[in-house]
Amino acid sequence: MVSIKPRPKGLDSPIVPRIIKYASKAQTWVYRRTNGRLGSKWRIGAAFRKPVDTLLLDHTGRKSGTVYTVPLLYLADGDNVVVVASQGGLPHHPQWYRNLLANPDTHVRIKAEVRPVRARVATQRERETLWPRLVELYADFASYQSWTEREIPVVILEPRLRS
Repeated sequence: MVSIKPRPKGLDSPIVPRIIKYASKAQTWVYRRTNGRLGSKWRIGAAFRKPVDTLLLDHTGRKSGTVYTVPLLYLADGDNVVVVASQGGLPHHPQWYRNLLANPDTHVRIKAEVRPVRARVATQRERETLWPRLVELYADFASYQSWTEREIPVVILEPRLRS
């Protein structure tokens, strides 16, 4: 049994998702316009003193068919790119994660480079190897996991042939 810690007060406010939504849109806009010269480093929370690289992940709505883009922290793992569906430790998975389960072929943008990738959820064994590296990259992932009963998914974005 995982010990669940209380989330900090204020994070469950209905305004928080709105702030995140608009901040993500602004970051995406700046990232694209500057080819990642701005917006490609996360400097909030545990990353204040140790900035973390970010990418832009496209995902196609499983119901709407609309293509959305979200900025995410990532870990380079050989040719693969690894992202975390943490949603700040909320009790449910982020929309982008559910969309990738339905439509795994997509693209990521790392600075000016756009890469075609195929998303898959890490196996339990892969997660056990990757999770400590992800927490080392961004310590807040451990806090997020402690705030929720769900196991936070680790998603591996594998290269695919250009299409």
